Amino acid sequence: MTGRTLGEATAKLIKEGKNPAEARQLAPHKVFPGNRPSITMAYSTLDPSTLGTMLALFEHRVFVEAAIWNTNPFDQWGVELGKELAVALLPAVQGEPGAEAATPATSGLLAQLDQWRKPHPDSCSS
Repeated sequence: MTGRTLGEATAKLIKEGKNPAEARQLAPHKVFPGNRPSITMAYSTLDPSTLGTMLALFEHRVFVEAAIWNTNPFDQWGVELGKELAVALLPAVQGEPGAEAATPATSGLLAQLDQWRKPHPDSCSS
């Protein structure tokens, strides 16, 4: 949501162990503007129909957005950014104590996931 400036990207790369020259070369690829639309796909039960629906929605969305915005849907730097964001969010998604979401919107999504994790009162447990 907040994005990353060139200075922030450079500092992050240096902190990760890159030398200043490498950091300056890679940093432009690690800059992103923030406030970009995103989609979250969540489900209470994974079955073949749900999985197929999610895959079809994702593929269609990627294609349409790439066509409208004239972007490369196979942009490896964007894929790397998605992985970075997902790894940072993983502890909160897994419900680890003390893990927090970065935004109120993400907090709401995590609350829904927590609700789905709770056993239903009408389900039988052994």
